[in-house]
Amino acid sequence: QVQLVESGGGSVQAGGSLRLSCAVSGSSYCMGWFRQAPGKEREGVALIDGYGSESAEPVKGRFTISRDNAKNTLYLQMNNLKPEDTAMYYCAAASSTSCRWQRFSVKGYEYWGQGTQVTVSS
Repeated sequence: QVQLVESGGGSVQAGGSLRLSCAVSGSSYCMGWFRQAPGKEREGVALIDGYGSESAEPVKGRFTISRDNAKNTLYLQMNNLKPEDTAMYYCAAASSTSCRWQRFSVKGYEYWGQGTQVTVSS
């Protein structure tokens, strides 16, 4: 069983930065960040496993996912934020040893946090 608790969301102006954190209870190799804006489907933002990390196209070059295993924490560093990044951000974990098969598929992740809101104003 894996429990996830996100923090670090908030309101920021366009061009600003935020760092999201996800406290992880339990072990998981494949982890990811997803987001969901009002009226839209949940979408993958970035993922990480023992083989590396990957960012979705809309955030490439701006968002970086990382993990500190000693602190059992997953991070998402978000730079140059845009109004279209406004969404509820969720931390997710899968029981698989890599993210190779599910990648950004929501159905591929069994464990979810409660979410943290990010609002970017223009």
